[in-house]
Amino acid sequence: MARASAPEKEPGRIKQMWQVFQMTRRYDPAIVWMLVLAFVIPVGLSILAALLLSRDNILGFILYVVAGLLAGILLLLIVLGRRAETAAYSQIAGRPGAVGAVLKSGLRRSWTGSEMPVVVNKNQDAVYRAVGRGGVVLIGEGPQSRTRPMLEKERANVARVLPNVPIHLLHVGPDPDSTPLPKIVRELARYKRALTKAEVLAVNNRLSSLGKAASLPIPKGIDPMKVRAPRPR
Repeated sequence: MARASAPEKEPGRIKQMWQVFQMTRRYDPAIVWMLVLAFVIPVGLSILAALLLSRDNILGFILYVVAGLLAGILLLLIVLGRRAETAAYSQIAGRPGAVGAVLKSGLRRSWTGSEMPVVVNKNQDAVYRAVGRGGVVLIGEGPQSRTRPMLEKERANVARVLPNVPIHLLHVGPDPDSTPLPKIVRELARYKRALTKAEVLAVNNRLSSLGKAASLPIPKGIDPMKVRAPRPR
């Protein structure tokens, strides 16, 4: 009897970080210098502070340097994470389901959204919905000429069910004034808080009664961190 193949081991944390760095560098060549500066600046400042404030105190000098090293590593990871996210989203921008990927993996705790659209047309233009402290946000994916009527119709549906909840519209597409894919989360954070956490939950549950999106062939949320870069020819 043949043995069952052993499950593949997931790569370690260091290997994962290296893979993320390699993916990011393909689309963002400046990432190398940004990471170097993110690490060197805190370390340099800590050494300078140690020389000025703890020159004669060995323990204090060491603590300053260690603090600088930790701050440099933390800042390096933050910069790598943000630039990697931007690079990953740039790979899926314009594809059907790209907005769903952001709502699936990029939303903060105060917001909730589904990777599946609530409305889809035959051109695979879609409307997604996010609910948070700022109210309800409807996000159109595709050209505004086609998604605007879809958004207005969905806004009317939501307003009929929740007449006292703020409703906002966002466009993500090829139009010059559309919101870029990586900036969706930032735009959501700009809306003034209008709901409590309990109200957000109640609104989200209430909206589930509006039904599911039409079952047209549109990809659900693409995980941007798993998108592979095209191989050079």
